[in-house]
Amino acid sequence: MIEELEQAVGRPVSRETFARLEAYVERLKAENRRQNLVSAATLQQVWQRHILDSAQLVRVEPHAGSSWVDIGSGAGLPGVVIACLVEGPVTLVEPRRLRAGFLLETVAALNLNATVECAKVEKVAGRFDVITGRAVAPLGKFLEISHHLSTGKTVWALPRGRSAQSELADARRAWQGAFHVEPSATDADSFIVVGTKVRTK
Repeated sequence: MIEELEQAVGRPVSRETFARLEAYVERLKAENRRQNLVSAATLQQVWQRHILDSAQLVRVEPHAGSSWVDIGSGAGLPGVVIACLVEGPVTLVEPRRLRAGFLLETVAALNLNATVECAKVEKVAGRFDVITGRAVAPLGKFLEISHHLSTGKTVWALPRGRSAQSELADARRAWQGAFHVEPSATDADSFIVVGTKVRTK
């Protein structure tokens, strides 16, 4: 599995990092019995459906030590996975208290360079090199609620399903920037919208 992980992220992965991810998977499975973090059916393929799917976003990191924010982090996907793989700080934004509690415990247990904001994204302050979020809101709405966290150089890495192209077309009515759509490395039916220089029209 470590070879598949390295292929997904496009860089070497240490045994220590892999062990952290294994520990996270075990925490995720245990916590999913207490609260519904992810669909139980997807836990049968947790590495493919969740870990590798999240890990591939690391490819867009503009430079080593970049700061990341994961909006609507939920179970820690993709934020915790990213925090296991990158050197820079990762901020996990999750308004639901029970889920934020799980994230706090996980960050501490895995000794990650990450912080947890138990708040709606509109209440979060700061500027980040990379903004991501999985299954939070339609693309245009996501840009609207999180744009205050960006700079002119921020990279947006947004996993989407089959609707990526249509969501991007809708978003372009109100937003401009350099956007492109990349196929997911783990799911033929999924895509990642990558954007830079994102601003309102």
